[in-house]
Amino acid sequence: MRPALICLLAAWPLSAVADPAEIVASDARAAGATWTVSVTLRHADTGWDDYADGWRLVTPEGTVIATRELLHPHVDEQPFTRSLSGVSLPQDVQVLVESSTNVTGWSGERVPLALDPQ
Repeated sequence: MRPALICLLAAWPLSAVADPAEIVASDARAAGATWTVSVTLRHADTGWDDYADGWRLVTPEGTVIATRELLHPHVDEQPFTRSLSGVSLPQDVQVLVESSTNVTGWSGERVPLALDPQ
């Protein structure tokens, strides 16, 4: 069997069980001229081999507004919430949240960000 095919077959089970991080909740609170955005994710983190590694804010066209990188697994903390402060959100444009894992990358599934202007 060819080495490339063996590598592909060896990686197949990992990709078959990998799943995107679920966006459980999100909100943005006005903080002066900028916003503090909080996103709650749920993912079956198994450790360094498979974990939720970030979330980002995007426009419907895919323009990235801000990214929150997650630097470690959250195996025993599910779901979990992480925030990002000082975010400039565009006016009159729907903002969406997208999650990422270190195995699947950006999920492509986007959910609307809830805005709280208070």
